[in-house]
Amino acid sequence: MAPRRSPDLAAAAAAALLLLAALPGIRSFSELFFVKEPQDVTVARKQAVVLDCLARGEVPITITWLRNGVKVSENEQIHSLSNGSLYIRELESSKPGERLDEGGYQCLALNKHGAVLSQKAHLTFATLSAFEVQPLPTEVHEGGVARFACKIPAHPPAIITWEVNGTVLLMETDRITVLPSGVLQIYSVEPKDAGSYRCVATTVVGRRRSGEAKLTVAPATNTKLFHKPSIIAGPQNMTASLHQTVIFECVAIGNPKPIVSWSRLDHKSIDVFNTRVLGNGNLMISDVKVQHSGVYVCRATIPGTRNFTTAMATLLVLAPPSFVEWPESLTRPRAGTARFACQAEGIPTPKISWLKNGRKIHSNGRIKTYTSKLVINQIIPEDDAIYQCVAENSQGTVLARARLTVVLSEDRPSAPCNVHAETMSSSAILLAWERPLYNSDKVIAYSVHYMKAEGLNNEEYQVVIGNDTTHYIIDDLDPASNYTFYVVAYMPLGASQMSDHVTRHTLEDVPLRAPELSLTSRTPSDVLISWLPIPVKYRRGEVVAFRLSFRLSMESSIQGLELPGTTYEYLLRGLKPDSIYLVRISAATKVGWGEASLWTSHRTPKATSVKAPKSPELRLEPLNCTTITIKWQQELADMAAIQGYKLYYKEEGQQESGPILLRARDSTYTIGGLDPRRKYHVRLLAYNSMEEGYEADQTVSTPGCVSIRDRLVPPPPPPHHLYAKANSSSSIFLHWGRPAFTSAQVINYTLRCHPVGLQNASLVLYLQTSETHLMVQGLEPNTKYEFAVRLHVDQLSSPWSPVVYHTTLPEAPAGPPLEVKATLIEEDTALVSWKPPAGIRTLVSRYTILYASRKAWIAGEWHVLHREGTITMALLENLRVGSVYLIKLAASNEVGEGPFSSVVELVVLPKEPLEANQRPKRLDSAEADTTRSGSYQLDQRSMTGIIAGVSIALGCILVCILILIYHGKARKATPSKSSQPSPDPLPRNGSHSSTESHGGAKTLQSLAENERSLLPRITGGSFLDAKGGTDLIINRFGPVTKKRAQKKRLFLHSSRKEKAESQVLAMCKDQSLPSKIRCLSRPSHK
Repeated sequence: MAPRRSPDLAAAAAAALLLLAALPGIRSFSELFFVKEPQDVTVARKQAVVLDCLARGEVPITITWLRNGVKVSENEQIHSLSNGSLYIRELESSKPGERLDEGGYQCLALNKHGAVLSQKAHLTFATLSAFEVQPLPTEVHEGGVARFACKIPAHPPAIITWEVNGTVLLMETDRITVLPSGVLQIYSVEPKDAGSYRCVATTVVGRRRSGEAKLTVAPATNTKLFHKPSIIAGPQNMTASLHQTVIFECVAIGNPKPIVSWSRLDHKSIDVFNTRVLGNGNLMISDVKVQHSGVYVCRATIPGTRNFTTAMATLLVLAPPSFVEWPESLTRPRAGTARFACQAEGIPTPKISWLKNGRKIHSNGRIKTYTSKLVINQIIPEDDAIYQCVAENSQGTVLARARLTVVLSEDRPSAPCNVHAETMSSSAILLAWERPLYNSDKVIAYSVHYMKAEGLNNEEYQVVIGNDTTHYIIDDLDPASNYTFYVVAYMPLGASQMSDHVTRHTLEDVPLRAPELSLTSRTPSDVLISWLPIPVKYRRGEVVAFRLSFRLSMESSIQGLELPGTTYEYLLRGLKPDSIYLVRISAATKVGWGEASLWTSHRTPKATSVKAPKSPELRLEPLNCTTITIKWQQELADMAAIQGYKLYYKEEGQQESGPILLRARDSTYTIGGLDPRRKYHVRLLAYNSMEEGYEADQTVSTPGCVSIRDRLVPPPPPPHHLYAKANSSSSIFLHWGRPAFTSAQVINYTLRCHPVGLQNASLVLYLQTSETHLMVQGLEPNTKYEFAVRLHVDQLSSPWSPVVYHTTLPEAPAGPPLEVKATLIEEDTALVSWKPPAGIRTLVSRYTILYASRKAWIAGEWHVLHREGTITMALLENLRVGSVYLIKLAASNEVGEGPFSSVVELVVLPKEPLEANQRPKRLDSAEADTTRSGSYQLDQRSMTGIIAGVSIALGCILVCILILIYHGKARKATPSKSSQPSPDPLPRNGSHSSTESHGGAKTLQSLAENERSLLPRITGGSFLDAKGGTDLIINRFGPVTKKRAQKKRLFLHSSRKEKAESQVLAMCKDQSLPSKIRCLSRPSHK
């Protein structure tokens, strides 16, 4: 419970805020943020739903709703409420498979400072499809293992129970195990287990039964015969979301019975807190986390032997995105630069995108988006907005916001005017302008900005010049390209607005590079020459023609031909076989011809090479500045006879390297260790047992390497071994180690602390200390926090240390489960559903369900069910027809148990034919309050009588205790006669003695009967829950167990014995009895 604030303190805080707002130089700004965001919801068809959206900030605030990124059209069916929430009257779908209202919903909050977009909430219909897997008939020998499985797609997941011969399968023995995944296992099968089995799937939508599968039990085989262990149902690879429950099945058989054990393949220890074994070897991991990912090994071993077998499966835990670094709000002047940083982690790796006032940002010109950064250059007033970093993967979406405030000077100059451009060459444009009309005398400099007009993700360039000129030549432009220009004027107090934009086109130039050639031969007398288009950055205009030149290597005469600019291959015919030809190519634009390539050589095949393999189809690709990848494909007709390939390569003007022998099944090869910005010639040929095949020749150029800037002074290393431990629900203690330095400088530390998944960077806590430990207080309970620490020394800061996560201790649930509902789904079966208790930080590990009929409730006896904290439904079975059941729930965790909910009534009526518009009677906690006044009048009068009777009984018991105490004191005051010697220990008259003995026995028997009548009648619990319930019975004194009942019987037995002995002693002391009656003396205990 949050501490209450006193009215005086609240008034003082409000007065302080008003005083700060009134001080000059302090701006009052209320940041726009969400208090409530829409959450994922699953609903039944024709059911109304409300998606919450509540924003805070400077009013007025406008709320707009989007579905799958498109604005929602409001009508009577779907419209916004006054508080900003979205109301959908009746969810509908036009036809199966097409859901009109399903999708991702987001709300957009807008005020005068900008807009923010909420997280995405997925609205889905509750479904229960047909069974994908149904139980199959099986035959098992007596003493063996039977297994049935069923699987059904459902949302939310269905509760699976089992029936045998049409009745509920009773879990009376440890031999039967039911897994929540839909598997039934029966160990040590007995003849009575034979029958027809089927599974029953239940959700809020309804109930489905699978087909029946017959279990046949055959006579047992020779039990003394040894059988090696085998796993008949092993674990399967699984992918689970964070906090789900995962079950690995492992069913093993053998003789003797094998022992099943679990381990991890990486030899890490299995989490004992969240892991337990179900049945005879199934591994269940609840509340899975990322560290649970790995390979799990099931091992079945025959006891006392080395005979074992294993089966393994991989668990991959997916995690939604969470921020590691948040963007921070910035204030920048006009023409400044803003940089927002944002990093997120998750499985799979989240994709980062950016929003401006709720709209996606595309990288171009001034605004650049990188992997984890947003950079805005030459800031203009229109950049004043709210920016959001969006991290998204298959598990969810998170958003973090930051605001950019643009500061404008009142005395800034007006924009430069009359800007115009003139093309001077293929790489130069003259830009001219006129001085600003306002405050032009205060201009100290101009900046010229230009970028390519076509395409996306173009870089914007800036040149700063003095105020003594109004023209500038930009001479580093690409030929045949469109450029956009604008000018900004600067003064000491700030920058002007941008001038008007102008666009200009540079002239064409000759191509900077010739195409890369590829040469192959189809016959001994031809060469096929092919090439690829010249890259745009080397083309420098439109290519209108190609010129091919070729000659024999031993001759000096050159032959040439010109081809259109749209041609990319040519076949040379009539060549000499077994001869080396040299080929080169050049390209031309309208301006002229570019430089020709160097000569490329190619040898034509021999005239006798009839069965030689044809030349492969060759393709070269630069992998980086020093490596090229060679790929090829051979004709299928030659593949059978090919024995391998020979590869040769050389740099232009250098000696050839090779051959490199490759296998016949190879189709790729990588050459490394090359020089950047060089042209290489590669040739490849296949060979068989008789001769070499036709060769393929191709040239390729390696690109230039990216230069590495000189590094600055390296930062100091970060602190190491950061350790966190929770002290309470609101504090965590942290300790870290100091890095080793050569000298003992003064070191300060900054600790960063925030909840995991935080979206508001202003809530990140930074703490400074000079020690290597710190106690962080004022944290929220049951909240996972992220910690990192960095050090500062000699004006240098280290990187942040590796992040450490730790969770504060939880608090017991403060409230009961919400919206408890009980629905009769069959004549003797009810489905109870509820919602978790209110509170964002409320952790529930278990739910306790108490239910009882009215008669049992009056007697204080409840049936108890327990459910895991992730389950919000339970089945109540074997209910008595014609009874009224009372149901209540409570939530608990490792700290404690919360209060119980209001009692819900469930009337179990005999099964009657329902009308078309009738529905099963259901009462929730709200309806129960309205009906309780009428139906409980008789019960309240009865309770009044019961209370009066109990009070009278307690009074009588108190009087009896006082009498016994008084008589005890009287006996202590009377001298004991038992210590006197008795000459005649036995009565002489046998008949009289037997009569007295008979009377004493009757007295003892009557006492025992009276004591036995005080015991409550405890009947065997007939309720059984296949999901892990219990037949525990609770009366007004607490739970009744066999052990407790046994102890009570022993206590009553001893008390009856003591009462009988005291009664006989009293008879002996009675002086009115005949003197013939002699009593045995009772030894006194000292």
